[in-house]
Amino acid sequence: MNKYVTLNHGSGGKLSHELIREVFARRFGMTDPLTDSATVQNKGMMNAVTTDSYVVDPLFFPGGNIGKLAVCGTVNDLAVSGAYPEYIAVSFIIEEGFPVSDLEVIAESMASEASKAGVRIVTGDTKVVDKGKCDKIFITTAGTGYIKPRLEHIATGKRIKPGDKLIINGPLGNHAIAVLGARNNLSFSSPVISDCASLNHMIHKTLDECDEIHFMRDLTRGGLAAVLNELKSIAKAGMVVNEVSIPVDDPVKGVCEVLGFDPLYLANEGKVLIVAGEEEHLKVLEILKSCKEGTKPAIIGEIVTDERNLVILSTSVGGKRIIDMPAGVQLPRIC
Repeated sequence: MNKYVTLNHGSGGKLSHELIREVFARRFGMTDPLTDSATVQNKGMMNAVTTDSYVVDPLFFPGGNIGKLAVCGTVNDLAVSGAYPEYIAVSFIIEEGFPVSDLEVIAESMASEASKAGVRIVTGDTKVVDKGKCDKIFITTAGTGYIKPRLEHIATGKRIKPGDKLIINGPLGNHAIAVLGARNNLSFSSPVISDCASLNHMIHKTLDECDEIHFMRDLTRGGLAAVLNELKSIAKAGMVVNEVSIPVDDPVKGVCEVLGFDPLYLANEGKVLIVAGEEEHLKVLEILKSCKEGTKPAIIGEIVTDERNLVILSTSVGGKRIIDMPAGVQLPRIC
């Protein structure tokens, strides 16, 4: 372990996992797999519980703000565990001098997004700190939902097997680049809008119509690369991913080429990786296409038998390279 916490510990990559496992999980008695939501038995019903904090900079960006982000992130963490989100608790740490008008916009966007997602914000807390002791506003949420018995395997990934297909519901990197543009007042030839959205309706339409969904994870910090590396540890298997199949919008691709970013490692707030059985992967693709959150869905690869448990990218020029867990952070304060 490093002697001090750095921004890289918040990247969703190697240092984040090290910090979580060595400082927190070991002391709190948490065991693998460490998923976006904990699953617990309560009176015969499996429930999902999640918590998250939001420190995005800037607070307002094309396609959303910190309030919408907080609700979407909480809903999605529950939904990818196979849960039906129900209730959210929210707490605010607000810096002295923060405009009440901005706070009203943030609260209104949270209420609106919760209504769209079909969840209720039922309790919360507010703290105000001295000017300079907080960067404008930080939001922490907790969420709960229930899991139907037929979906209890989703969070564990225990049904994943070679031949399963890897599917994403749309282009990568829009959220990260939208926030980057707003943070640095960049102007793009084509607007880049954050993909921030609650995915529970799309996810549950897929789960209701398919029996061969073996795993899901939303592609937030660390992006697709981080999730694929988490998945290989859960599945104890390898993966082959086809670069030409991974959708990336042209404006995002252009920014990445200029600034040296890799879209595979960029944060998203409206994208999910679905691991589906061979028999139903085309059906999953069609369901995603029927949903507004399923823009440009794609089958990007598959689970393979590999004793080394590597994630291999078949590149657009015909080569192969290993997709490793991100070591650090490309863009801090992204969610």
